[in-house]
Amino acid sequence: MYKVLLVDDERMILEGISQVVDWGKAGTRLVGTARNGIEAYDQIQASPPDFVISDISMPGLDGIGLVAKTTEHFPDVRFILLSGYKDFDYACRAMQYGVKHYLLKPCNERQIHEALTELGQEREEQEERKQFVNRMKLDFQRMLPHVKEHFLKEFISYKTYGSRDIAFYERLFGIELQDKQVRMLLLRVEESHEPEHLFALQNIAADLMDDVLLSTTMQGQLLIVLESEDDTSRFMKQIEAVRATFHRFYKLEVTVAVSESDSMQHSRGMYRETLHCMNHRFYTGEGSLITKEDLAAEDTREMADLELDEEKFGLLIKAGNTVEVAQEVDRLFGILSRMKLEISVTRSYVLQLYAAMIRICPEEERAAFTSRMVVLAEQKTLACLKSFVQEAAERMTASYYKSNVHRQSSTVDKMITIIEQNYRKSDLSLNGVAGQMLYMNSDYLGKIFKKVTGENFSHYVNRYRIERAAEHIRETGDVKVFELAEWFGFGGNAQYFSQVFKKWAGMTPSEYIKSHERG
Repeated sequence: MYKVLLVDDERMILEGISQVVDWGKAGTRLVGTARNGIEAYDQIQASPPDFVISDISMPGLDGIGLVAKTTEHFPDVRFILLSGYKDFDYACRAMQYGVKHYLLKPCNERQIHEALTELGQEREEQEERKQFVNRMKLDFQRMLPHVKEHFLKEFISYKTYGSRDIAFYERLFGIELQDKQVRMLLLRVEESHEPEHLFALQNIAADLMDDVLLSTTMQGQLLIVLESEDDTSRFMKQIEAVRATFHRFYKLEVTVAVSESDSMQHSRGMYRETLHCMNHRFYTGEGSLITKEDLAAEDTREMADLELDEEKFGLLIKAGNTVEVAQEVDRLFGILSRMKLEISVTRSYVLQLYAAMIRICPEEERAAFTSRMVVLAEQKTLACLKSFVQEAAERMTASYYKSNVHRQSSTVDKMITIIEQNYRKSDLSLNGVAGQMLYMNSDYLGKIFKKVTGENFSHYVNRYRIERAAEHIRETGDVKVFELAEWFGFGGNAQYFSQVFKKWAGMTPSEYIKSHERG
């Protein structure tokens, strides 16, 4: 119910109205009476009513004075003024204070009831309007972020805004755009993620970064416009804080592209710059922070070193040389990283390298290597391409190494068999075995023989001859040294035989013979 204060300097009228009016039926409650304007205003100050029924002519502070003073400090209080015929013109002055209800004395309870009912309806309508406006303001506040996002998308994408349009949106958003230097940030959440992640990233950026003016999502990425500042290091630290906070909550990396500082009128150019920077994450890797400075390529004189020597690379793989193959892959990808060619050109070099590997791939594995070219083409960064190629090269090199070891072991087994069958011949040599028996390159045979046995060919042969000679001494006892040299491949050269024997046994053949005679 609405609270009513009744004011009149005539006691009879004051008591009469108090008693005859059905206050509850009018949706009101009489909370007090006053005999003049001064007394009434004291009560209004103490506890403001909703409505005041007041006589105009009163000593001290009349009705018009009470209306004026109350309206100044309590504008929500509404008045019903009572006046006689002689005060009618005077009562009209109350209209300038918004008073719409005044009754001529003598008035009855019906008139007062109707006036109170009308004030109640007015108050209800006023409250409805107030609630409606509040709802509209609340709805607008809820819609404002979406309006900002839509404005930024249109401004960046295609719509041309004039200075008057921008001024309108400046007033609407309560921000300054036209005369500010701004930067644009483009943030990309790497790996598989949900739309809610971009919303979370947007809120984190708004909390941790100063001077964010506008933000929106563009093609699955978050675009932020913020006022540019001179302290670049502080600005970069805020970006890192955003990335670190997001990673802490969601375990996802964020790549950030940063434009140069410029005016809002050049926002499309700044947006294209961030797209170019973001595309450059092919070189910098996912989860990096990319600026215009990162786009500059290094000296292109390395172009000549980029040419792949397919024959040399193939020989390294076929030789099973894992270390040198890895070094060659590192060298080629290091040049690509420094040159920063067009991404399509860089990809073509990588595909050329992989194709060279396929050409030397063992027949039984070629189909599998070829089918993985599709996976290679799907790699998003140079680091991923390098990892893919390096893993493929390591697998192929390991396969060749295993095959080589098996093949070399088989060849060495044949050489050992030849030694065992021909060790008594003084002309037994690596060149002879290679050219006349196995029909292979002698240098290659020498290398694989030492690789498998740990000894070079001639040392192995002499050791084998001495072992057989010592065995003969142990079995037969007394024997001549020159005979041993003749029988065991030293061509009768007793002196050389003795030197080799002593080096192996720690004593001369004669001493060895005597020791076994005593035994």
